[in-house]
Amino acid sequence: MKSLNYIVTALLLGSVQLGMAQQKLSLEEAVSIALKNNYDIKLVNNEVQIAKNNVNPGNAGLLPSLDGSFSDGGSVQKTTRTQSNGAEQTLTGVKNTNMSYGVALGWTIFDGLQMFTNYERLKELQKQGEVNAQGTVLSTISNVVNAYYTVLKEQKLVLARDSALDVSKLRVSIANNKLAIGRGSKLDVLSATVDYNTDTSAYLKEINLLKTAKISLNQVMARDLNTDFSVDQQIDINSGLNYAELDAKTQQLNPDLQNAFLNKKIAELNLKQIKGKRYPVVGVNGGYAFQKSASPTGFNTQQQTNGFTYGLTASMNIFNGFLQRQNERNAKIQINSSELTLDKTRQDISATLSSTYQNYLTNLDLLKIEQRNVDIARQNLDITLEKYRLGSIAPLELREAQRNAIDAVTRYLEAQYQAKLTEISLKEISGTLNIQ
Repeated sequence: MKSLNYIVTALLLGSVQLGMAQQKLSLEEAVSIALKNNYDIKLVNNEVQIAKNNVNPGNAGLLPSLDGSFSDGGSVQKTTRTQSNGAEQTLTGVKNTNMSYGVALGWTIFDGLQMFTNYERLKELQKQGEVNAQGTVLSTISNVVNAYYTVLKEQKLVLARDSALDVSKLRVSIANNKLAIGRGSKLDVLSATVDYNTDTSAYLKEINLLKTAKISLNQVMARDLNTDFSVDQQIDINSGLNYAELDAKTQQLNPDLQNAFLNKKIAELNLKQIKGKRYPVVGVNGGYAFQKSASPTGFNTQQQTNGFTYGLTASMNIFNGFLQRQNERNAKIQINSSELTLDKTRQDISATLSSTYQNYLTNLDLLKIEQRNVDIARQNLDITLEKYRLGSIAPLELREAQRNAIDAVTRYLEAQYQAKLTEISLKEISGTLNIQ
């Protein structure tokens, strides 16, 4: 009777440990490896670094430009000159040389504040990049947690299937013993053997699902896909999530909502920048130049100049075919579109949060029911096994109790898994998903 209790408990609770040679992988370790290795995170971090590098006064047009130049050249020519008295002179191999160098400074000091607006736009683009990076991190953590608990569920199902095999094996043994002492039939032995083979097939299929789940987790962690490991046996579910608190966090931290808000702000800055083109552009310039030339056939055989230059330039668009008005109208439409997108995103996220929270509550209720079913199935299988050993019930009744037991375990593990997934989804939507 003690061995029967052990088998039933193992079947329903999955407490038997997997191979001890496997590396134990905790959820925290899985997340840490993924955040370090994941390709999407590396790519989005590169984009954030580019956006950060772009935020500088020079890129916005606030700083002056300074250019240096140098040129040195010449020519060798044949020259024929006719003088006023009709005399003609031909010169061969006349060499002309010209050399110059200098520096030029240009600085736009006013452009309708476009440069300042552009600088603000670059800052917002950096923020948008950081928000996208945060969204990628949240998505990666969510994928890791989902994959991790998929492995955990399959791992426990393998244990349950393995324990079911013990029950079937015990049934075959009892049937053979009864046949040997003349209290059973060959039909019972064959039926028990067929059911044992069926459970063996289900066990092998479950092992295959476990292996593919491990491959998926290794893929998310961006490490060797063939790395074998085992995971924790416990699924800890937070049953105290509050909708009002999640909704408040969502309005503040949800990456998609933040991204839509930043798009609206960038559209407003774009309009401001376009309006700046109505104003004149004023710039100052200055520089230093040196030039030296030599020409034996000229009035002066050599000439050299050097000195400073300076000036003030101003330009203003007076008419450009009504393009200025058209661009402003389009920019206003873009602002309206960004506002609509923001409202739509807010509504979509609220709907997703609300439906996910409802699923979360339902899954918690189902989890309680399935947990009670597991307890009932344990007692039922325990009693049925003992009756079968004593010969007071038919094999079909034992098989039905066995199926009910494994189905109860499967439903219970699935309820745990779904409850955990909805918890993860709620935390991802609210931007609070963080595995310490």
